Amino acid sequence: MNRRYPFEIRPSPIQGEGAFATEPIPAGTRLIEYAGERLTPAQADARYPDGVDERHHTYLFAIDDDVVIDAAVNGNEARFINHSCNPNCEAVIDRSRIFIYAIKPIAEGAELAYDYQYEWRDDYTDEDVKLYVCKCGAPNCRGTILSPKKKSRRGA
Repeated sequence: MNRRYPFEIRPSPIQGEGAFATEPIPAGTRLIEYAGERLTPAQADARYPDGVDERHHTYLFAIDDDVVIDAAVNGNEARFINHSCNPNCEAVIDRSRIFIYAIKPIAEGAELAYDYQYEWRDDYTDEDVKLYVCKCGAPNCRGTILSPKKKSRRGA
């Protein structure tokens, strides 16, 4: 049985394919579950090793330190919701499942997006960061799909 979602998939100016509202969507609406094969982080790393000079793009979503969902295998339309630094959606983890919710009213035709906030590792170099480029076009775009870098606190 195909469920009808209040969005459709089509080419996106942000990245590849995107999800676009086909009707007005009220804030708080649960849009879709992020579905796919469940893997361990080690399995996910082995399946999608980051290559030099390759932009990072997979359909992986970490639930916690033990489970990663790979939406490229048995996934659904949720995998096409792109990143934005000024999102209109958010991903909520609830009992080992991921759901995408609208966090503000979304107009018909608007692209759905949430902030991926990939973990910024301390060992990332400038070259590593280039693999996680953001092209959302938001006025507050931070230029990366990585979470904001944590500022170090220095003791006095």
